[in-house]
Amino acid sequence: MVEIGGRPILWHILKHYACYGHREFFIALGYKGDEIKRYFLDRARLSGDMTLRPASGELHRSGGIIENWTLHLIDTGRDTLTGGRVKRLEADLRGQTFMVTYGDGVADVDLHALLDFHKRNGCLATVTAVRPPARFGGLIFDGDRVAKFSEKPQSGEGWINGGYLVFEPELFDEFLTEDCSLESDVLEKLAAAGQLAAYRHEGFWQCMDTLRDKRQLESLWQGERAPWKVWE
Repeated sequence: MVEIGGRPILWHILKHYACYGHREFFIALGYKGDEIKRYFLDRARLSGDMTLRPASGELHRSGGIIENWTLHLIDTGRDTLTGGRVKRLEADLRGQTFMVTYGDGVADVDLHALLDFHKRNGCLATVTAVRPPARFGGLIFDGDRVAKFSEKPQSGEGWINGGYLVFEPELFDEFLTEDCSLESDVLEKLAAAGQLAAYRHEGFWQCMDTLRDKRQLESLWQGERAPWKVWE
């Protein structure tokens, strides 16, 4: 619920998915789940103008912009591990290909291309691989003098799991349990079974783990340079 540009990072993630036509979401709630419920309830009720007649209790709303989403806000337990949270959504997700992401990062992943890649590979799961942003900029020397500073590059070394996962429902049959971790249990077992494909995303990706990350994302948004803003 930490905000970028006055909106929680969760809102930014949902806007990204909705831009690609995905408008039904199952949000696995845990810590501070009530705050997430309250945010979306208040956003729906308080958007736009209101005319209130207290004596009669009459309330009229007009204007405002409300996203055309269906949000299923599911309590999956305060201390449940990531794999267990997905498992507790089985009744709703079984029977169809579904996508999973975390709530702590933004990217400009082409979700159409990701889904096409997943279908072509025929694996039970696909993970979006990203290069982690380098933490620091660099110095460029001219002899013993500093010629200039270099901006920290978008991509660091190697590849990491950037979220934006695609799963087949067969995952529930063997790999997901109530007490498993999505990362250290499910994805590792899928990889060992040859059932995990990697979609390499070379574009923008940034998690928000620290105050430094938040300030960077806020700066991009305020400067109208936010690469993850793929919607109008």
